[in-house]
Amino acid sequence: QVQLVESGGGLVQAGDSLRLSCAFSGRTFSGYVMGWFRQTPGKEREFVAAIRGSGGFTLYADSVKGRATIRRDNAKNTVTLQMNSAKPEDTAVYYCAAGSGTMLIMSTLRNYQYWGQGTQVTVSS
Repeated sequence: QVQLVESGGGLVQAGDSLRLSCAFSGRTFSGYVMGWFRQTPGKEREFVAAIRGSGGFTLYADSVKGRATIRRDNAKNTVTLQMNSAKPEDTAVYYCAAGSGTMLIMSTLRNYQYWGQGTQVTVSS
């Protein structure tokens, strides 16, 4: 069974950088697409970024494009999300997710089978 554990959330100032990490265990990491989603109270969980198993293809939501970088280390079974120039609207619970390496659309929530517990990120203005 796949297990995902996020870390790195917390309070940051607007304009600062934040870095989230997700540790994967239980299966062959490189066989999974890894994604980051976020959710605020009363809203649906939304796509942030995703990366293919090889690390050769990444996808970003328009809201974070140019500010966020998703990377994976297949030797360490980890995926990270670096976000620069944080904005108050980035405040959310961030979730790491894993899905089949053959998924076609990496931004679709239902394509991910495994989820972490989430980590709170708060960006103060």
